[in-house]
Amino acid sequence: MLFTNAMTAITASSNRQNDARAKKGKPGKEGGNIQEHPGKKPFIVVITGLSGSGKTLALRAIEDSGFFCVDNLPPEFIEEFAKVAADRKDVANVGIGIDIRERGFLQGMDAAIDSLRKSHRIMIIFLEASRDVIIRRFKESRRPHPLHGESIEDSIDTEMVVLRSMREQADRIIDTTALTPHQLRALITSLLGLKGSGFRVLVTSFGFKFGVPQNADLVFDARFLPNPFFVDELKSLSGLDEPVKKFVTAQPLAMDFIKRLEDLLQFLIPQYMGEGKSSLTIAIGCTGGRHRSPVLAEIMAARLAKPGVPVNVSHRDL
Repeated sequence: MLFTNAMTAITASSNRQNDARAKKGKPGKEGGNIQEHPGKKPFIVVITGLSGSGKTLALRAIEDSGFFCVDNLPPEFIEEFAKVAADRKDVANVGIGIDIRERGFLQGMDAAIDSLRKSHRIMIIFLEASRDVIIRRFKESRRPHPLHGESIEDSIDTEMVVLRSMREQADRIIDTTALTPHQLRALITSLLGLKGSGFRVLVTSFGFKFGVPQNADLVFDARFLPNPFFVDELKSLSGLDEPVKKFVTAQPLAMDFIKRLEDLLQFLIPQYMGEGKSSLTIAIGCTGGRHRSPVLAEIMAARLAKPGVPVNVSHRDL
């Protein structure tokens, strides 16, 4: 419902902006899908708006979808940056973040935007939110407003005035008041017709005696299983060798663990995807990371693999 309401709000705002453009003799924008703008020059998306409205998250969303992004670029450098991007074959889409932190640069922003519109495909997205929500977000983050006014309310009022011109030039205005971070990310990518880089899963084995992987989202302990290290003919081998694999998988407890873990992960992965995570790192550990955990990691990676969800496996301590 929130997503639908936001899309409705965007459509209404866009219609108002296009009407205003027509009165000023400026062309309006129809549609947001970058696929609708053929040509060799990069498609430029400018993300701007009120502090606390979600600009950083929006810029990261398009960056994760393949845009080359830069934040707080002074207006005198914007057109030159666009020219450099156009000369690069590996840059098809560009994202530029603009906010009040560069207040001194905003005076030349109108001219820079007008110049960009004449030579490039461009969309300006302006984010805003209700005063109460912005205040709450700043309190939750424990960060000061970038204008450092006498009060946060005064800073918000001043920012609204300073950014009024940018708001008037916007092709899309998004009110993020009722949106969660995931909903805003989904809204931005949908608005631009982006697919994102896709969800990825990494299953890694490790040894507890060397420490838990710092990038792990989920950690599972396999040290309760019989250890091949204490079998003379297996001690010098690893979990990638067939004799060790046979030893581990011959244990009923190991196969029961694999089945229960697979069921849990098959349930969790869609939930993480639904929340907007772009990747999931699953770490399975044993004492030294040489025998039991590599066997389990290989099996689990094979079982989790499915079309559209690439699964990679690594062994940190082999």
